[in-house]
Formats: sequence, C-alpha cells, structure tokens
Amino acid sequence: MNLNNWHAFINIIGEAGYINKAQIASSNAVVFSYVLYLIGKYDYNVDAVRLKKCISKWFFMSAITYFYTGSTESEVEKQFADLRDVHNSNEFVAYIDKVIDTRFTDDYYNFTLPSELNSAASISPAWNGYVAAQIVLNTPMMFSTTPVSKYFILGTSGTKNAIDKHHIFPKNYLTKIGYSTDRDRNQIANFTYLDYATNIEISDKPPVQYVDEYRNTLGEEEYVKVCEEHALPENFENMDYMEFLNKRRFLMAQIVKKAYKKLCQ
Repeated sequence: MNLNNWHAFINIIGEAGYINKAQIASSNAVVFSYVLYLIGKYDYNVDAVRLKKCISKWFFMSAITYFYTGSTESEVEKQFADLRDVHNSNEFVAYIDKVIDTRFTDDYYNFTLPSELNSAASISPAWNGYVAAQIVLNTPMMFSTTPVSKYFILGTSGTKNAIDKHHIFPKNYLTKIGYSTDRDRNQIANFTYLDYATNIEISDKPPVQYVDEYRNTLGEEEYVKVCEEHALPENFENMDYMEFLNKRRFLMAQIVKKAYKKLCQ
C-alpha cells in the first residue's frame, strides 16, 4: 500500500508506452504486474534500475499478448509456483526474460500478432500495443512533428479531442468502391492517429489524393520516413485495400518488435 511504490510502478508502465488508462484493456495486467514488481523489489532485492527495465518489458508483453486474460488465476498460480525455484535477483530477472521470450517469438511477430490485428474491435490489446510501441519509439504524429505521446497526456483536449483515430482509406471512400460493412471499413490496420486539424484537412479524400499533397509538402525523404514510422507499405495509396491491410498488419507487428528491442537496451 506504499504510494511511493505505486507511483514508481505507474512510471514504469509509462516507460512501456502505456501513459493513458484508455490504452489498457485488462486491469489484471496492471494488478498482477504490480504484484510482480513488489516481489522483485522486496523478495529478491532487484536494484531499482534493473527492476524498472524488467517490469516495463514484462508489462509491455503481458498487455499486448493477453497474458492475464482468460485463465488468470491458473496463470498467476503457475507463476507463483515457478518463483519458488527462484532464489536471487539474477534468477528473478532471468525468469522474467525467459517467460517473455516464450511469448515474443519470431512466429508471434510474423504470424500471431498480424492475425490479432485482423480485427475491427473497438477495444484491442493488439492496437493498444501498437500505439504503446509508437510512444516507446517517440514517434511523431503522422504528418506532424509532435510526438504521439503528447496527445495522450491529460489536459490536451478541450471540447474536441486533440487526437482522432483516422481511417487511412476513408470510410466514405471505401463505401463508394464497394466496402459496405464496418467490419471491412473499420479494420485496425486502417487506422492511425492524427491531430484534429490534419484529420479535418484530409477528411474523405482518397489516399492517392491526400498522399500526393503531403508528399509534395514534406519532400520524398521525409515522406518515406513517415511511412516507415507508421507502418505504411510503400506506395500504399495505389494498393488494393485488402492488400494494404495485409501488408500493414505485418509492418505494425514489426513496429511492436522494434519497440520491445528498445525496452531491452
């Protein structure tokens, strides 16, 4: 119940890219990661710097992979049982890394996570994990120089949201070319965050139109950088919509992988 511990833990979650409660789909991930933090601090005397890195990696993994969703009690009981064989700080950190490695495999990034991004769900740990990854990487908003993270801080919105989820292939445009269901139009891989003004500016313009405008404004080198940072396939504006979704899901998963590697540094 020590508030200093709690606030230190909240800062660790922030290090993992989760800086707003709207990003967290499972309260269990918070509760049980905090328990793990306390165990590491008091039972194994892990020093503050190592513990911070260790738990930030753990929370990043557990939030995006649904680690504490489903059979939570059995998962936690197994974890406590495993920890009986852990005797010091080095073994604790090694245990955490080992469990993360069993989840964050090449197959996870190449197949599992892209598959989980094949969804139109309004609440998605996969989407939240991608956004957290952009925050870890200090990614600027698409077509902006301001970091994505700034818009998730309390007080950045007035009566209008300072940040909007924008359809990369606008919804009305997709309707016109034959995509009539929200399941198709509201795919996670069709979203990005934009500041309010840019969202209004792009509106319902087809990608081939607004991309050309921003490409000319930014210059080719900067435009390519924006695409890489936002998991946009090369020449996406000219792609078939379904092809675009498939390629972007894979690229979004690689952004998550890149962010995790940064947390490991």
